[in-house]
Amino acid sequence: MKLNLTPLFAALLLAGCASVGSVDPAQLPQAPATYKSTAANGAPALTSSWWQPFADPVLDDLVARAMAANTSVQAAASRLALARASLGSAQASRLPQVGASAGAGRAAEPGAQGVTQYSAGLNLAYELDLGGRLLHERNAAALDVQAREQLLADARLLVQANVARGYLALRALDAERDIVKGTVAAYGETLALTEKRARAGDVADLDLARVRAELAANEAEALALDRRRVELETALAVLLGEPASNFRLEPTTWATALPSVPAGLPSELLQRRPDLAAARSQLEAAQARVGVARAAWWPNLALTAQGGGVSSEVSELLRSGASTWGIGLLAALPIFDGGRREAGVNAAKAQLDGSAIAFREQFLLALKDVEDQLGALALLQAQREASARAVSAAGEALRLSDTRYRNGLVSQLELLDARRSELANKRAALQVRSAQYQATVGLIRALGGGWAGAV
Repeated sequence: MKLNLTPLFAALLLAGCASVGSVDPAQLPQAPATYKSTAANGAPALTSSWWQPFADPVLDDLVARAMAANTSVQAAASRLALARASLGSAQASRLPQVGASAGAGRAAEPGAQGVTQYSAGLNLAYELDLGGRLLHERNAAALDVQAREQLLADARLLVQANVARGYLALRALDAERDIVKGTVAAYGETLALTEKRARAGDVADLDLARVRAELAANEAEALALDRRRVELETALAVLLGEPASNFRLEPTTWATALPSVPAGLPSELLQRRPDLAAARSQLEAAQARVGVARAAWWPNLALTAQGGGVSSEVSELLRSGASTWGIGLLAALPIFDGGRREAGVNAAKAQLDGSAIAFREQFLLALKDVEDQLGALALLQAQREASARAVSAAGEALRLSDTRYRNGLVSQLELLDARRSELANKRAALQVRSAQYQATVGLIRALGGGWAGAV
């Protein structure tokens, strides 16, 4: 299967770099003509609740709890609030600043009686943005907000995916524990039969020791799976923002549906990835900060005005005779700064180059994620079919070996070998099934969400 990339997607890759200045757009990653593993046209809509096709109420509840209390999501939301506050400050810098002042003081000349003076007034200051420094700062702050919004979305998607993966891994582990414990029970029956035969003198002590060893080994494996379950459960508790000591997820039958991946997924899906969008916004913000650094070569001009009154009586302050006013224009331009402004421009350009590299890296990783999961899903389906055939054959071999052993037609070694083969094939098939779920969640994460409406 292959996935055709559309002109819209190609435009996306360069959209954030149309004005990158020192960054050559040709150096940015170019989209391949096709993906290796799937093909389609159309534009599936993003599903905000992408986990719902798994049709598991427990998973729905876990994701909702994680979105309400996960600390990584809360930290990302806090960083977004800080970015918005910085934007508000940058916007305020472009507006006139008006202030009021009032004061009282007492002064006297030598030999004269002291006089109390009262003052009140209004002050206005407005910076003329000749080089566009304030505008660039505001634009950079706005792009920072966009990046933080996208990083918050990415944090939510990552937590949702991790919750789904952790929950599905736990359910797969529960199913594997059931298989191993079923095998333990079967070995217990075999041991009872072998002990009975040993008392009758029909089997050697070596056969009895072999069954006991197999039983103990599987009991140890069941305990190892119990330990692994504890680890998965506590990891889920952290994702949900809950104390691990209070969190408990009871074992139950694994009945979670496996959403089918559409035969074709359009390339437009990748542009929804919030981490790519954030990297693009950060690249544009770095470009704006180059403009801030270059604006330092322009003079700073500020218009100031003030008005008020000074009087020895408070009641006289508003009378015309006591009023004062003034207006001025302040200009400042460093003559020699030791190369500070040039260093500032070079630093901003270096940050821009770093942002472009980060964007390229994020893009390449996004492509890798998609290719990995699409390729895995294609191969896992064939592997699951082969595993099902192996389980069926191993089960039939065990059934025949057990019957023949009970009739004394085969050795105990053949029975033990058949039981080990069945257990290994059942666990392998279950692990393949679990890998399908994990790869499906991984693909959803790689594409930035679900694919509702894909054809």
